[in-house]
Parts: sequence; structure tokens; C-alpha cells
Amino acid sequence: MPWRYWLKWLLAVDTHLRVILAQRAHQGPVNDCATLRPLLDEVVPGNCIGTVVADAEFDSERNHRHIREQIGAQSIIPAKRGKPGWKLHGVRAQMRAAFPSERYRQRVHAETVFSAIKRKLSAKAPGRSLTTQRKQALLLGLAYNIYKLWPPQFRSLLHA
Repeated sequence: MPWRYWLKWLLAVDTHLRVILAQRAHQGPVNDCATLRPLLDEVVPGNCIGTVVADAEFDSERNHRHIREQIGAQSIIPAKRGKPGWKLHGVRAQMRAAFPSERYRQRVHAETVFSAIKRKLSAKAPGRSLTTQRKQALLLGLAYNIYKLWPPQFRSLLHA
């Protein structure tokens, strides 16, 4: 079977305002564990981050250390399941032992942003080349933020 590629779109979302703080789009499949640090570094200069909630695909001791030591935030990333013989150390072991599932539920707000983008703007990036798809995804993120930050009394004009 031929190898398939797809667009991978990563967002850093403010869970209170539900706006996109930083975004990246690249070709998949790829191990996204290494992409979390540069994405968060784009957010930090202008914002104070208290907690980073991420999916298990971003689980690594390096990511936990970067979030806690460089950014000064708490990291909540579920520890990936591994082989029975694997020994987890450091923050990953803490996550496995006492995972803060109540606080992890904030990640739902990031999924809400993805859902709103698909529902209100577009369900996909229809470009044929990866370069075009990347540009379309980044423009969707920009359009979403404009829509979200637009005053509510003017939003009805967009739907008319």
C-alpha cells in the first residue's frame, strides 16, 4: 500500500476565552511530542500560562520539564501506556500515580474550538498540495479568532 500523508494542525487554545493563541500546521504522520515545546514558546512572550493541558500524544518527560521549568506552568498530560516492563520516572510517574482528571477536563474546550471551526467556517482544508492545505488551516485559525473576538451584536450581520 502507498504511504499516506495528511495535514496535522496543532493549536494552543486559551480555555477561558476559547481563542487560538498559537497554531502550527505540518505534514503527518509525525511524532508530535517534539512540536509541543515550540508551539508553547510562541504563546509565552505575550501571555501568562497557568496550566498546560495536552493530549497523551505529547507525553514526555522533556515536555513536562519544559512546561514546568521554562514556562513556569503546571503540566497535565496523561502518561502513555507502555510496555509492562517500562519504568516511568519524574513527572510522568506522578501523572500515572495521581492523574488530575478533573482539571484535565479543560481540554474539552480545545475540542470545542476545533468543532466550532468545522461547524462555522469549514470542515476541511480542500487544497490539493500540502502547502495550500497548511495556508488554509492557518487562515481558518485566523478567521476563527476574528469571528470569536468580533462583538456579539455584529455577529448576526455575518449570518444574514
